[in-house]
Amino acid sequence: MKLYLRILSYLRPYRWVFSAAVAATFVFAALDAFSLWLLIPFLRTLFGTGETGADEPNELLEWVVDHTVGLFVDMTGDPLQAIQGIILFILVVFLVKNVFDWVRQYLVAWVEQGVTRDLRNEVYRHLVDLDLAFFGRTRVGQIVSRLTHDVEQLRTLVTKEVAKIISSVFEFLAAVTLMLIISWKLTLAAFVVLPGVFLLWGPFLKKLRRGDRKILNLAGDVHSHIQETLSGIRLVKSSSAEEFEKRRFSELTGRYFRRFIRTERLRALSSPLTEMVGALGTVLLLWYGAHLVLVGGELGGEDFIGFLALSMKLYSPAKYLGKLPAILQPGLVAGERVFEFLDAPIEIGDREGARTFTGVEREIAYENVWFSYREGAPVLRDISFRVPKGSVVALVGPSGAGKTTVVDLLGRFYEPSAGRIAIDGTDIRDFELRTLRDELGVVSQETVLFHDTVRANICYGMHDVTDEEVERAARAAFAHEFVLELEAGYETVVGERGTQLSGGQRQRIAIARAVLRDPPILILDEATSALDTESERLVQRAMEGLLEGRTVFVIAHRLSTVQRADLILVLREGRIQEEGTHGDLLEKGGLYRRLYELQFAGSELESPEPEGVFPSGAGRAGTTSPGGRDPRG
Repeated sequence: MKLYLRILSYLRPYRWVFSAAVAATFVFAALDAFSLWLLIPFLRTLFGTGETGADEPNELLEWVVDHTVGLFVDMTGDPLQAIQGIILFILVVFLVKNVFDWVRQYLVAWVEQGVTRDLRNEVYRHLVDLDLAFFGRTRVGQIVSRLTHDVEQLRTLVTKEVAKIISSVFEFLAAVTLMLIISWKLTLAAFVVLPGVFLLWGPFLKKLRRGDRKILNLAGDVHSHIQETLSGIRLVKSSSAEEFEKRRFSELTGRYFRRFIRTERLRALSSPLTEMVGALGTVLLLWYGAHLVLVGGELGGEDFIGFLALSMKLYSPAKYLGKLPAILQPGLVAGERVFEFLDAPIEIGDREGARTFTGVEREIAYENVWFSYREGAPVLRDISFRVPKGSVVALVGPSGAGKTTVVDLLGRFYEPSAGRIAIDGTDIRDFELRTLRDELGVVSQETVLFHDTVRANICYGMHDVTDEEVERAARAAFAHEFVLELEAGYETVVGERGTQLSGGQRQRIAIARAVLRDPPILILDEATSALDTESERLVQRAMEGLLEGRTVFVIAHRLSTVQRADLILVLREGRIQEEGTHGDLLEKGGLYRRLYELQFAGSELESPEPEGVFPSGAGRAGTTSPGGRDPRG
């Protein structure tokens, strides 16, 4: 019941529009049944049976005829004129009925699209606010599937099916009311088989619920496979794995097909079974109605024909309501899956009384920091070091040593399992999350560009940025010249993930974005490792201006790019194994020296300082030793 109520709560903002749709549905249902009931006065006039063909007249029925058709048509005069009047009256009823049908469909469509928009907006807003840990354990295809396919299913349940339920109930009640006016005995006979319609599907509901959940999960797997394959299409092509991927996709769609058919086979039973129950009820009505007309004389022939027409109208909504539990299952399962996302907790947020972060005044300190993605498998172990303002710290070490995790914790993309990160003595968890990340710039190996213009990508996430500021940032990043050579300059759409640009151009756009943000803390995560020599040289020149006056964290596998760092941290298996300057670490003869020898085999170890990502003297003002590890580390 809680699930039903939660789903229906999405109608609340549209309660007045939906109420108007319900009112229009009520009028439509009443006029729809009344249009069939008008067969009775038409047949009476046509065959000249007088008021009724029954032995005893139905006073309630005669009163209804007199106060509806009788108000507009003279039923006692010329029969031909009376028939013409009745036909015209039926035409008017149909016209008014269809006007209200149009109104209800229009209003329901309005509510449907409003609910769809609200649902997608709510799910998307929550998804964007969720922590990176959520996206680490959830496939993108599943997210897309729930945001599109499942929301569509839920929308259908909230609006279309609810509207149809209300319409069916009104049609059912209108038909029953007029049937009772004609003959209460025959109406009771019509209800003999109806309980069977409503009880028919009870045993199947659990199986349908399980089947529909598996169908939606498999649909998410199909979405995931498409997304992953298209994102990695270069790898697929270079590995000649087209046939392999085709087989994998065929297996997925095959499983989806088999599960869908199995579930629909069960659901499809609803129509023939309820149809047979309805046919049984119709046969019973024919037998009993004929008895009332021919033997008992309680009912006129024209009244019985009108009753049969209304009973046909009765069984249609009854059959729908009988199948309703099976019809609702996909929407209910979709609702459960959507609400799983909406109920996913946002674990990283602002503490009560959080302060605005304005930048680094003295230092950034990691104090005995531990971190685990999964309990019992620590990725970082007792990490402690200090970075004075304006200095550069480089993180090096084997893959999987925890380098990226160290800087991810600084942006609070994850929270430490133990220990803390402090800026000027204040735990970063005491700062407002938004203001902390606003002061953080990231240039990574995998540059993120959106399918938008160059200008929009440079000023992404910033407001009220002038064209001059965008151009100034692009010049600082050595991007202005190549941007002007593009087809539409700064208004050129770069394509999905920036596919219209080269790797070096994408990186310079990312650097321009960082220049425009002007962050006091900068993170360079393998920013040049995927570039060719020429592109790397241009990107390095662009970054030299970006580093001035900032506190910088550099992650690099190429040791040639970190030799000018104020502090180099060598990580291994989540621990800081060595730290110091480039010269100090070479003299120690430890892991750093071995890594350096592997990269520069055959050259002099004490080679001249190469051209790296750091300008001469970057970060060295006022300090030659930024401080070592915490003694407890």
